[in-house]
Amino acid sequence: MKTNSLRFLSLVVIVTAILTLPVSALGQKRKPRPAPERILIGYISDSSCGLQHMPGMDEKECTLMCAKNGKFVLADRDHKLIYRLDKTGQEKSREFAGQKVKVKGRVTGKTIRLTAIEAAT
Repeated sequence: MKTNSLRFLSLVVIVTAILTLPVSALGQKRKPRPAPERILIGYISDSSCGLQHMPGMDEKECTLMCAKNGKFVLADRDHKLIYRLDKTGQEKSREFAGQKVKVKGRVTGKTIRLTAIEAAT
């Protein structure tokens, strides 16, 4: 009788171990793949004005003035989209305020992790 009990107990332990292995593997989080780099063309604007600046004011002047109270953004006027720029983008975009630019970076939602910026033609 003891051998049957030991066999049964061993079987229960083995079955339990087999069933819990896949469950523990599912609980591990996978690292999300980083977004692929994209190239976007738009205008360096500010979060206050977005797609349109104050009438009668130079775009660069307006962008620099309004960015003091907000942040620089990439305004894609063709698709009517505004992209936030990460910290690197904030630093690099100042010299392109109000200008049409080509930016390269990883887009997540509405934020660009900027890797390169240059004037667009």
